[in-house]
This record gives sequence, structure tokens and C-alpha cells, in this order.
Amino acid sequence: MIIGCTEVIFINETKGKGVVATARIPKGTVTWVFDDLDREISMAELALLSEPCRESVITYSYRNHKGSLVFCWDNERFINHSFHNNCCLTPYNFEIAVRDIEPGEELTDDYGFLNIIAPFDVDSEGTDRSTVYPDDLLRYSDLWDRQLRQAFDRLLHVEQPLQPVFKPEAWRLAESIACGETTMASIRNCYYNQHA
Repeated sequence: MIIGCTEVIFINETKGKGVVATARIPKGTVTWVFDDLDREISMAELALLSEPCRESVITYSYRNHKGSLVFCWDNERFINHSFHNNCCLTPYNFEIAVRDIEPGEELTDDYGFLNIIAPFDVDSEGTDRSTVYPDDLLRYSDLWDRQLRQAFDRLLHVEQPLQPVFKPEAWRLAESIACGETTMASIRNCYYNQHA
């Protein structure tokens, strides 16, 4: 489930629709958590779907560490790519704001941490990257781990509207990481090796 203080709007001709904040989202706020309505779809299940359904699942899903597609039922599926992402996937089935997100600002992920199936070219946005690769998790995990560690440090100091959506044991683990009682797992744990 995506955080409620967001809405889908038309961004531009290149991106199409995207998700923007309708209120300030402080760094450390959980912006999405896998819930009971989200679906994990194996490649075998994908093959059984009709072509239009298969295309929708592939377009609006990300791949988890098992190689299954995670299909979000709500507006999370409209989160666009940016090399300057302000949200980041964790190895714990939720995303967190890795910097403050202001009202009207688009929520973004770096698609490099979403196990994309094939590389694709995008605007470099002033970075040294212009292509998103399926193995970007192996290349940039140190950067994303630093972002996540700093965001986890804020987790217990900001309002968490999505806390009731968490399974109790999952929220306890997040709290334990935020308190420094449990070591945060690297985002590398999200990697799926499609050639293995």
C-alpha cells in the first residue's frame, strides 16, 4: 500500500503518469509496504495470463529476489524512475523516503534496484549513468545502503501512517534496525540473478 498523501498526475510526454506528494513526506517515512492486496506472481503464473494481463503485469511490476513479479494493486505502480531517487526499496518488503519529499514533488525509485528484465536508456539527469541495467543492484548497492541506513535512523522520529499495514513481526524488525539492535541487511539481498 502506498502512503496516502500522494496522487497520480500527468508528469510529461516521456514519463506519462507519476505519483506526487500532496503533503510533506519526511525522510524516514515508509512510503509503501507490501500488503494483502499486492500480488507476487511467478514466471509460471505469468505465462498462464492472457496477453493483455501479462503486458500489464510486466509494465507495472518489479522483480523480487526470487525472480517473481510484485504487482502493486494501487498507485505504487505509477512510481517513475530517477537516478536521484527519493524513495528506496528495502530487503523487508517496504520502501522508505531517503530524503524529504515536498508537496508537489514526484516520488521516484531508481529502477536499478528493481531487477529490471532488460537494460533501457534514460536521461542521465546530470549523473554518469544513462542506462539502467538488470545488475545495477550489484554496482550501486553501497550507495543505496547508505541512503537506507540514514533513512532507518529517522524511522522512529517521524509519523508512520503505514505502520498499521505492517505485519507485527515486520514492524518490530524495522524498529529493531532503526534502534541499532539489528544490523540492516544490504539491499543486495533484493538482487535476482536472471542468468543463474
